[in-house]
Amino acid sequence: MSEVRLENISKDFGSFRAVDDVSLTIKSGELFSFLGPSGCGKTTLLRMLAGFEIPQSGRIMIGNQDISHLPPYKRPVNTIFQNYSLFPHFSVFDNVAFPLKIRKLSKDIIQKRVHDLLSLVKMKDQANKYPDQISGGQKQRVAIARALINEPEVLLLDEPLAALDLKLRQHMLIELMNIHDLVGITFIYVTHDQGEAMSISDRVAIMNQGRIVQWGPPDDIYERPTSVFSAYFIGETNLIRGKVISIEDDYVQIKCNTGNEEYIVLDSSVHEIPETGQDVCFSLRPEKIAISRSKPRAADDINIIKGVIEDILYLGTHTQYIVKVGELKFRVFSQHKRVYFDEKALDWEEPVWLFWHDSDTWLITSDIAQEPDESINIVQNTFSRMKKASERI
Repeated sequence: MSEVRLENISKDFGSFRAVDDVSLTIKSGELFSFLGPSGCGKTTLLRMLAGFEIPQSGRIMIGNQDISHLPPYKRPVNTIFQNYSLFPHFSVFDNVAFPLKIRKLSKDIIQKRVHDLLSLVKMKDQANKYPDQISGGQKQRVAIARALINEPEVLLLDEPLAALDLKLRQHMLIELMNIHDLVGITFIYVTHDQGEAMSISDRVAIMNQGRIVQWGPPDDIYERPTSVFSAYFIGETNLIRGKVISIEDDYVQIKCNTGNEEYIVLDSSVHEIPETGQDVCFSLRPEKIAISRSKPRAADDINIIKGVIEDILYLGTHTQYIVKVGELKFRVFSQHKRVYFDEKALDWEEPVWLFWHDSDTWLITSDIAQEPDESINIVQNTFSRMKKASERI
């Protein structure tokens, strides 16, 4: 097995630049994901790896071999598509065996390798069925087996679970991880689903407008976003802007539009230290914030602010609150750990205290002028409609 290297890859379609000077190394045997919204360039990048598109500039290396201009059938890669691309008139066995029959291998070799792979993907007992006789998840398993039959060095997966329902998608994610661990080759996975990328990947690259804006382990990207886009695209967050008013030891004090003289503190020991007077923004994940009617005990490393609940949404595993604090709105997730029937639930327009640890206030150092995604406004408008509906009831 060999690592995959993208070296200054660019691709234009007319005047539109789909991929813009992308450089990246994917380690041998890694499960690596490209994540981003529609039109960000991730599928174009995958198609260039597969050989279906040729780079405008730069080169693609697998080990010491430059594959940038090789036709697809000469590359040590195979691709799994979203629509499975199975032959409807072939049985499961014949679909998987097809690449070996093209190579004119002996029947004994074909029989053994196909049965081995069907056992790997848990489809051996379905070998004689046809694609229209099996489920979507089973079709995906057959597509995986067929892609692996020629023993590629790299397996490319283009949103392979998008056509499946939620429960089956979650199950197939686990199956994909197990298959990856068993075969040990490099998997390169393309998706727009943050949950998929976070749960399955060794490392993730977030793409936007043809460029990679951040890459690294999923937990690193989630906990330490380097840009506004990364913070909003992975999970949900509160993006808060303010000005540095003082720096004391490891603590940076930031004045925000909270409606009074309160300031918010972050722990500078894990950040690039800003300067006094500098405009900054930081990301604060909703699940990091605690919410209570009672004011918590003051502590040097805890931020405490007071606000009013503006919207509430019950989501089963947790309740989501929108809390207005001065000119700011905080999104807060409150986990449902236990139900107390004698405890009164928080209600709309109720004053509450929000508090969180200063190390959970993560400073963002790039593209801080970028406006947040409109989805938060959509969610808030949905809450308002629900609130008005409940008041009518």
